[in-house]
Amino acid sequence: MGTPGYKQFCPVAMAAEILCTRWTLVLMREFVAGSTRFNDLRRGVPKMSPTLLSQRLKELERAGIIERRESRTERGVHEYRLTEAGQDCRQVVEALGLWGQRWVEARLSLENLDPALLMWDMRRNLNPAPLPKRRVVIEFLYGGLPASKRLWWLVVEPDGDVDLCWSHPGFEIDLHVRTDLRTMTAIWMGVTTIEKERDRIALDGDRDMARDMQAWLGLSPFAAEPKRALA
Repeated sequence: MGTPGYKQFCPVAMAAEILCTRWTLVLMREFVAGSTRFNDLRRGVPKMSPTLLSQRLKELERAGIIERRESRTERGVHEYRLTEAGQDCRQVVEALGLWGQRWVEARLSLENLDPALLMWDMRRNLNPAPLPKRRVVIEFLYGGLPASKRLWWLVVEPDGDVDLCWSHPGFEIDLHVRTDLRTMTAIWMGVTTIEKERDRIALDGDRDMARDMQAWLGLSPFAAEPKRALA
């Protein structure tokens, strides 16, 4: 893949040559999470340059892990899909995530805060079932951040489709959530809960939505895994 490689016949070394280049495993996480289009992949890896993303996608395609094909629903739009080999890699990505959740100290994880990535993850993991069966708009305000990163909106449609907005969507807000980014990230990771952080979260609006927030809030797929790292 354009690098010297380990020059070893060991399957671990050969797999590492494909998967352990910078950003590749994080990109694989996005495929496992369901992203298929270039712009959605970019949202999942916001600090990765478009040029490097294009390069890694070509490398994964050459390695037979993904394939590029035209969308079945939108003419002229291309998507990237995991091949059989890529699907077989799902267990590797999930096992690595579980290991990180168990053994990487939460304090270290919470040093890497990114509101765009957090909101994107919350958007795709949100559970619409406990929410009212109508359009619902939830506003998140993270105090202490620059104006361009402070406000975010999740719009949940009656069919369960969830959209993330960087500007006011133009609909009435059902629930205002005001907190700091570190607290919300810790909740998303499963390090703490909304109930434990009541003094750090202000909820204003629909009382039922506020009461059920822990149920509908999109948490990390690994949030249920208990931490085992030393404090």
